[in-house]
Amino acid sequence: MENQNSVTYAEAGVDIAEGARAVDAIKDTVHSTYRPEVVGDIGGFGGLFSIAAAKDMADPLLVSGTDGVGTKLKVAQRLGVHDTVGIDLVAMCVNDILATGAEPLFFLDYVAVGKLDSEAMAKIVGGIGEGCRQSGCALIGGEMAEHPGVMDPDDYDLSGFCVGLVDRPRMLDPEAVREGDVLIGLASSGLHSNGYSLARKVCVEGRSEDELRCAREELEGQSILEALLIPTRIYVKPVRAVMEHVPGAIRALAHITGGGITENLNRALPAGVNAEVDLGTWPIPPVVRFACERANLSEAEALKTFNMGVGMILIVSPDEAEAVEAALAEAGEQTFRVGRIVPGIGDVQYTNEGGLFA
Repeated sequence: MENQNSVTYAEAGVDIAEGARAVDAIKDTVHSTYRPEVVGDIGGFGGLFSIAAAKDMADPLLVSGTDGVGTKLKVAQRLGVHDTVGIDLVAMCVNDILATGAEPLFFLDYVAVGKLDSEAMAKIVGGIGEGCRQSGCALIGGEMAEHPGVMDPDDYDLSGFCVGLVDRPRMLDPEAVREGDVLIGLASSGLHSNGYSLARKVCVEGRSEDELRCAREELEGQSILEALLIPTRIYVKPVRAVMEHVPGAIRALAHITGGGITENLNRALPAGVNAEVDLGTWPIPPVVRFACERANLSEAEALKTFNMGVGMILIVSPDEAEAVEAALAEAGEQTFRVGRIVPGIGDVQYTNEGGLFA
């Protein structure tokens, strides 16, 4: 056999010692998210979580969801701010499973990096921990993986996985939606985590660092990069509070993500009705308007690209709509009456066309 010099794992680009430092750096964040049901501690081969509470349910269902942050991460890397994208990661998962009425129980993350930096990892996982605290779920596991030779040293990507629990008799179900129900929109914080390939192309590409980092009046004093990095709003606690205080009032709900209102609200409809949305009944956040104007999007294209200022739409019994709005306001949510349920075929339709950007 030909004599060869040995090559260590570190020389190949994977630093096990830095990985151990990264684990130490995130321990406090992980512990801050723990619920009483968490069994064991960080470092095991699998995260353990007791579901003993399910024994009191009539028909307990586990609900799972997974998502990422997408190319919004490029904005974080450009600005050098890494402690908010973890909120986006959690939000995209927990808001999805909330559409069934589920309570998020626990969360796992996967972080792939070109070169591991324990301080940067602590910031990223710090954001994930904040998202978990906002939604009341425990961060019980995850993975940090170095990909030398595959990713650039400063590059990283995030994936998240969430599991929740709902009792089938209390599950939100599109089949419960009826003609005459009211559409209540919850305000978004901005673009959330969708449409960033387009937003970056029209808002970031071709601009100097000064242009990207200077405060702009049309963005209410934020820079372009700061406005694009506003984290996704997490709706779990206010919506579940409504479910507790006004039981049965919410028939179904739609998380408005990629595809906008047009391609998400229909997922909360049965076959025999349409959702009729009144354009112009809610304000468009400055960063959303900025992106749409720079892309010169038509009204129809904007409505199936961005959330346009509405991050979630609740379909509510008309007799309980005011009580739902009051409960949401008490929880700090800004709400809008955006439309109603009418006879149809399971589609989304719009009134006051041309009024979206008014």
